[in-house]
Amino acid sequence: MRKRSRLPFYRFRRDERAAAAIEFAAASMLLVVGVLNGVDVGYYTYQRMEVENAAQVGAQVAWKTCYDSSAMLPATTNCGGLTDAIRSAIQTTSLGSNVSLQSGYPTEGYYCVDASGMLHSVGSLTSRPSDCSAVGDATTTPGDYLQVGVTFPYAPLFPGLSVMAAWGVTSITSTSWMRLG
Repeated sequence: MRKRSRLPFYRFRRDERAAAAIEFAAASMLLVVGVLNGVDVGYYTYQRMEVENAAQVGAQVAWKTCYDSSAMLPATTNCGGLTDAIRSAIQTTSLGSNVSLQSGYPTEGYYCVDASGMLHSVGSLTSRPSDCSAVGDATTTPGDYLQVGVTFPYAPLFPGLSVMAAWGVTSITSTSWMRLG
């Protein structure tokens, strides 16, 4: 009796019909997971580029709105409607109203460029320095720079399957600078 009950199991174990279908199904699952990860990473990259574009558009509209003459500078204190113009501009990308201006932005200050090309803050908006001697260049006047920061809430397309979910990215942020004067 015992031998008879094991007989169907042994027959099934030796049966090679449909083995290729089973192997194909297993390999296809790996392929599908890889494709889904590729799509999710591509989607994240696209959204990151759109957020960077939104920050740049915000900085450009600040220049366009507030750079009529040097009398408008500093823009954050002398240019009415600056923040509203930036908020409106950053939402013109394909991400729309999901892009928002980060808290504390736009910021503005006087900066000088050092010998290596790095920006250094050299003065507040209330006291503009006469030159860039603080960074070793007394012949250059400091520039008025405005910085725009934006943020976008991110959610992966395939939260249970993709590496993007494993990275734990919940938002995408970007900043952009513009020299106003």
